Amino acid sequence: MSTVIEQAVQARLISTAPQLENVPATLSYDRTDPFAVHMTFPPPATLEGIEVVWTFARELLATGLEGEAGVGDVQLRPYGFGRTVLELHATEGIAMVHIRTSELRNFLQETQELVPQGTEHRFLDVDQDLAQLLSS
Repeated sequence: MSTVIEQAVQARLISTAPQLENVPATLSYDRTDPFAVHMTFPPPATLEGIEVVWTFARELLATGLEGEAGVGDVQLRPYGFGRTVLELHATEGIAMVHIRTSELRNFLQETQELVPQGTEHRFLDVDQDLAQLLSS
């Protein structure tokens, strides 16, 4: 069984212009890092022209599908019919994207089938993580 889940999603970038711009992104989850979700934006979708990865808690994603969640760099909330707003706060500014809630729910369900909520600690390799931390 694979320990990694990846799902392509279409994010709609919200800007001051009246139209929304579609931006490809990839959600990923790795059983060896069971608390985290990663969202990757390819170079053409970023200001710097390089791939950008945002990492946030899987629990934040689950909470943000039902109501406002997050107080830091990543915030989520439901938006209208079938959409979720993801706010990404960086020193350069704030990026706001709409993502289909159904895509996020499907992704979250797959992660919970791989690592059920509440069992994340069973998939941590504390010895390896500690050795890696101490070698830095």
